[in-house]
Order: sequence, then C-alpha cells, then structure tokens
Amino acid sequence: MDAKAGARERFDTIRDSMIALSHRIHANPELGFEEEKSSTWLVETLSDAGFTVEKGICDLPTAFIARAGKGPLHIAICAEYDCLPGIGHACGHNIIAASAVGAAIAAARVADEVGLTISVIGTPAEEVGDAGGKILLLERGAFTGMHAAMMVHPAPADVVEFPIIAASMFEVRYTGKEAHASAFPELGINAADALTIAQTAIGLLRQHIRSSDRIHGIITKGGDAPNIVPAHTAAKYMVRAKTLGDLDEIRAKVRRCFEAGALATGAKLEIQGGEKPYAEMHHDPDIAAAYRRNAEALGRVSRTPAASSDRAAGSTDMGNVSLALPSIHPAIGINSLPAVNHQPEFTAHCVTETADKAVIDGAIAMAWTAIDLATDAAVRARLLARSA
Repeated sequence: MDAKAGARERFDTIRDSMIALSHRIHANPELGFEEEKSSTWLVETLSDAGFTVEKGICDLPTAFIARAGKGPLHIAICAEYDCLPGIGHACGHNIIAASAVGAAIAAARVADEVGLTISVIGTPAEEVGDAGGKILLLERGAFTGMHAAMMVHPAPADVVEFPIIAASMFEVRYTGKEAHASAFPELGINAADALTIAQTAIGLLRQHIRSSDRIHGIITKGGDAPNIVPAHTAAKYMVRAKTLGDLDEIRAKVRRCFEAGALATGAKLEIQGGEKPYAEMHHDPDIAAAYRRNAEALGRVSRTPAASSDRAAGSTDMGNVSLALPSIHPAIGINSLPAVNHQPEFTAHCVTETADKAVIDGAIAMAWTAIDLATDAAVRARLLARSA
C-alpha cells in the first residue's frame, strides 16, 4: 500500500468522529483566548490518537501543540477554533479545527515511512484582529524548527491561493468633560463630537485611498445619557491594505482623522492596540501546487482569483506565519452562496452536508500534501535547507 492510500485508510477510520468534532465545536462557540472546551476536545482527540500533546504552550492557556512522527521534514498544520461575537462560527473555524486534526492523524499513519514529523498547532484568537494567536506563538517560538505550515479555511467556493491582505485593529478612546447638555453645554467637552468629526474625516478620506484599502469600525461607547455632554466615547476600528507597507501608510492617514476629532473639540485622544498587525499571505507555490493536485484528485475545482477578487480579500494571522516559513491557506468551498463568511446564514451552513465534506476533503488533501512534500526530492530539499 502506498503512503497516500495508507493515510486515506487511516482517515476513513476516524471520518465520523471528525465530523462529530466539527459539529461539537460549532455548537459550543467560544471567543478568542476563551476556547477552553474546543482546545480541550482537540487535545483529547489527538492524545487518544497517539500524539504527544502539550497544552497551554507559550503562556497561552488555549494554545497547544500535538506531535507525531520522527522524520526530518517537520510540517505544521494549524487549527483555529475561536468564534465571532454574536454570530458564532460564522467563519467556519469548527471546520478548520476538525480538518486539521483529521489531516494530522491521517498523515501520522505514514509519517515515519515517508520521513515526516507532523505537528498540530492549536492557534487561538484568530478573529481578534491584533496580536492574534499565531503572532504570539511565532514570537514565543512555537514554530521554531518547522519547515512548512498549512491549513484550510471554509468559504463559499474553493480558491487555492486565496487573496489575503494585511490588517490592523485598534481601539480609540476620547475623553472630554461632562456638563448639563441643556443648562450648561458651554462647560462641557463633547467626546461624541470628537468621534463624529473623526468618522466624517474618514468618510472624506475614502476618495483618496487605494481600491485595495479598507477602513471599518464600530462605536463601542457613545455616551451615558442624552442630557449629559458625553465625556467618554470609544470605538474599535480596522484598517486593511494589500501589504504591511501599504498598511503603514493608510494607518497613518486614519490616525490623523482621529487626531482631528481631538483637535476640533479639545477632547483627549488615546489609541490602544494595532502594534501587532496581520500580514498579507504569501502562498508557497510548490506547496500550493501540491495541494491543488490533491484537491482536484478528490473532485474539487479551484477558482482562479480574478483581478476583482482583491475586493473580497480577508485577513488572517496565518499571513504572519507565511512570512516566517513556507505556507498555504487555501479556501475550501462549502457551497454556501448567497451566504458568505461573517453572516449568520454562513454559521448555519458550517454544519451542513457540504461543510462536512469540506472537513473530509480538507483533511485528506492536507495529509496527501504533507506526504508529497516529503517524497518530492526537490521540494523536500528546499524546505529542509531552511529553518523557521
């Protein structure tokens, strides 16, 4: 039996349990850095499959690493399992987690035979938008010694080299001064006006930004009562651009908009976060080509990103991983249209039959891709020649 057949045979024995794992995580959504149940279930599953598991790595209680095989080529498979506030698993991280575990268990079946070490890295808090789990794990050495990394992410359709752009999330706070809004308004400093001016300036800025730039946010505090001049307002904003270099430029422009609000009203401005932005994704061409072949062998057809697809680009801390070691982050289709990621309708679609098929196909395609990387002499030599 060849290695890929052996991996497929192993996966077939756990297929139903991987689908059940996906559904279980979906039914118990947990926010970033709070994924106690999900990470525990993943750790237990991998431990039962014979992996050596360490939980709470790098001072992150819901992060983990699970390892099998002793081959020279070390492949990381990243698992995400945090949800979005209010709408649960509207980005399908339940599928990501189950497919990562399934891929690792399948590949572990032949790891020593083909010269692989397989590690599942449990990466919390991808949705937080700043200082995500993978960024902290990279900084703290979790990926040291690994030669490549991969994961699959659910989307309406398959796209192997999915466009992923840089992003920075930060919190803005204005502090003014309370006063009676009718009797003594002249004694107040209106922090809500500061935020309104900033948002107006951002609206005017939009005519002078690149088509690939994005600015979006929410007001998290607008005041306490309509008869009190608001002394405290806050907002969370995200700025995105095609690359980290472009991100620095647009972020500086947006910051000036918030400074304008403070200048016009006399309110004090505080900006927190944004120091650890998400990078753009660099898909490794050899790994992407191997994944494409394996996905096609399972009957999947990847769309080729059009020039307009940049407008549908998302962001992820997997981009930061791709700057550190060769990586891929393909989208795996769940046939959800008209529902798209970050909609409640997409949440519902992430436990359908097509979503379950994504768990199966994603796991097998990644396991086969890991085997290809170990058995293609040229690719293996290139990967081994570098270190994370």
